[in-house]
Amino acid sequence: MNKCVWALASPLEGHYHDHEWGVPVHDDRLLFEFLILEGAQAGLSWATILKKREGYRKAFDNFDVATVAAYSDTKINALLDNPDIIRNRLKIHSAVSNAQAFIKIQQEFGNFDSYIWRFVDFRPLHNHWQHKQDVPATTPVSDAMSKDLKKRGFKFVGSTICYAHMQATGMVNDHTTDCFRHHQLSEE
Repeated sequence: MNKCVWALASPLEGHYHDHEWGVPVHDDRLLFEFLILEGAQAGLSWATILKKREGYRKAFDNFDVATVAAYSDTKINALLDNPDIIRNRLKIHSAVSNAQAFIKIQQEFGNFDSYIWRFVDFRPLHNHWQHKQDVPATTPVSDAMSKDLKKRGFKFVGSTICYAHMQATGMVNDHTTDCFRHHQLSEE
């Protein structure tokens, strides 16, 4: 069974590819998790983040947005000492401020899902890339999403991170056309 080339790098990446990447996500908790993990990835590989994902879930209270939004300096300092996550001060602080901005969006739109999926008219975009190198790092949609999130106070939400978030949460199907998941997700 053929799959995207990047998914062959490790069993962890293969499992993530086969079961999560590109599957439409409409749960606010999971959308928040991916937003924080994609921001943590900045400058690193996704494999590094996947290896630390469980550590992130424990350290960030299973990505309960209200809990993260209320983190104290004491909690932030504990996170900076936690070897199970990326101990970058800016990324940790951004997780807290992003949680606060996330809640404001939930209050404005009813939930984050309604806000974020409007960028793709509430339907996944199905691309037909033949090769890994065909897949873009950004698109006009991710540019618009990035601009709007930044305007709303989010950090670590550049266009590349936004596009990775779109891929991870199934807003866009970027499995290559020879990958078994491309066809499966195109039918859903």
